[in-house]
Amino acid sequence: MKHYESLGYLVSHLNIELQKALDERLRRYELDIKLWPVLFALWQEEGITQTELSKRCDVANYTMTRLLDQLQVQGYITRYQEADNRRAFKILLTDSAKALEQDLVREAERVNEQFLGNLSEFESQQFIYLLNKINGLS
Repeated sequence: MKHYESLGYLVSHLNIELQKALDERLRRYELDIKLWPVLFALWQEEGITQTELSKRCDVANYTMTRLLDQLQVQGYITRYQEADNRRAFKILLTDSAKALEQDLVREAERVNEQFLGNLSEFESQQFIYLLNKINGLS
């Protein structure tokens, strides 16, 4: 099998290139690519616990702690401790983080457009559909 026939190689290569392109755009906002899934998940549903956020972002809880620490230092999140469960913290976005959503989502869309630009509209839709199907999401 040649590398251009290997699903693993092709997906891995695409992922690396996508992340590099998005990371470059996020750096303009003084953000790191590792923070993108966390912000994206919180824009989808704010107020979830750190444990739930770790699951959604597919990272270990201790890794999520470091990512949240970084976001808190940058003024993008606050942690709210529930009175009835002192071990569970809900993660809330600050106004600064909410204000970034539209710009950062647009940056991600630009990266998608860059990588899907060689495809027709139908091919782009089919490609996304097939990736979802492979990943068991459709």
